[in-house]
Amino acid sequence: MAPVWDRMTRGTEEAGLRELRQGLVADATGRVLEIGAGTGANVPHYNGSIESLVLTEPQPAMLRRLQRTAHERAPHAQVLRAPAEDLPFETDSFDTVVCTLVLCGVDDQPRAVREARRVLRPGGSLLFLEHLRADDPDLARLQDRMNWLNRIVVGCDCNRPTLRTIEAEGFTVSRLEHTETPKAPKFARPMIVGTAIAS
Repeated sequence: MAPVWDRMTRGTEEAGLRELRQGLVADATGRVLEIGAGTGANVPHYNGSIESLVLTEPQPAMLRRLQRTAHERAPHAQVLRAPAEDLPFETDSFDTVVCTLVLCGVDDQPRAVREARRVLRPGGSLLFLEHLRADDPDLARLQDRMNWLNRIVVGCDCNRPTLRTIEAEGFTVSRLEHTETPKAPKFARPMIVGTAIAS
């Protein structure tokens, strides 16, 4: 996916996803970790209020593009290859963890959220922008029927109980917006943007 990812997602980014990213990442403060940073779509949006930035990505091809983006846009950032489910950091290492369109693609969603909680200091923030299973039963059934195709085309599950997972793994959601993925098929549109506090 890496060679074509940015071209494939350009329309969605320009239709509003970039603006959602910018608004979310603006709330990052202190020591910041972004998991599943992909090719670096969030990197230009970090502002001067952060103390440090660490970017992780498990896929080698994505990682190479992420390294180039970070070199150009955030030369002081540290870039590491690591899966969200097994982060190579000590407990309570970060003030903010950012994940955008990551929890739909990880192998083990609860474990990835637990790892985010582990590396956050108590009271730290998880900033998330994620797909999730629709509340509407008809749309949820459509997601179930089409998920195999979504997995093949973009490498993620559009029907995961992402919000429930965040709440079940040691977070209190303090800000939540239900929205839609711009220019996405109906079954892949349900999306949440928000902040969860590590309890």
